[in-house]
Amino acid sequence: MLANADSALYRAKREGRGTVRFFETEMDQELRDRRLLQHDLRQALEQNQFMAHFQPQAKMDGEIVGFEALLRWQHPTRGFVPPDQFIPLAEEAGSIIPIGEWVLREACREAASWPRPLQVAVNLSPCQFQAGDLQGTIHQILMETGLAPTRLEVEITEGVLIGDFTGALNLLRRLKALGIRIAMDDFGTGYSSLSYLQSFPFDKIKIDRSFISNLESTPQSTEIVRAVLGLAHALNIPVVAEGVETEAQRAFLAREACEEMQGYLVGRPDLIERYLDVIGATVEHRRYG
Repeated sequence: MLANADSALYRAKREGRGTVRFFETEMDQELRDRRLLQHDLRQALEQNQFMAHFQPQAKMDGEIVGFEALLRWQHPTRGFVPPDQFIPLAEEAGSIIPIGEWVLREACREAASWPRPLQVAVNLSPCQFQAGDLQGTIHQILMETGLAPTRLEVEITEGVLIGDFTGALNLLRRLKALGIRIAMDDFGTGYSSLSYLQSFPFDKIKIDRSFISNLESTPQSTEIVRAVLGLAHALNIPVVAEGVETEAQRAFLAREACEEMQGYLVGRPDLIERYLDVIGATVEHRRYG
């Protein structure tokens, strides 16, 4: 009975707030699959199944100024597992702590090898703020890899600040004191983003892709993007628009004085070898460097 109730609860959570779901037989199989995936997730790090892909971030004229490191999981039998499937499981199980550390180290190690000193951005989970010594871990990784702190940007969502606002704020200030840049990710999708801008001097705001994708079809999205850009400019905070896929979207953002963009129009997430010309490297440099 408890297991069935757990299945119904998981379905309700997945489908959004204010949702009620009764147990159905197919939920049992779904829960079994979820538990198997959780089990495989614990072994994925040990068996080197994760990889880091990099998506370019560019100025509005197309000049690439950095990359966001994105975690990818190539399962030996399931194939590619989408991040929105396994990252919530990793956060629930606590395995996101070592996985997040792996991504951070891999991104810093990779960026430190680039001939061009481009920025590298890494997402941090709220769980990483709540457990362990995150500041010490990041400092140690920077020392190990030799990456200058000013080239590292950590991206957080407001979930980082919801649990322990004061503690998270103090940690962000210590990271900023190291020279690390702090970006607010998924801006506009939460509930308290405005108050957070008042509490902490973010180096960058990222407008969520959901607003950008609806720019050409929904007047409300257009006005929301315009309002966010106006607010950010008033606070002297640069803005990155996520999910830019069309020239029309880029043109609108350029007219509204958005500073940077990220999306398929600039480049898809891929192994860094896809962007050797951007980082200033050659195949020989990668092979023998």
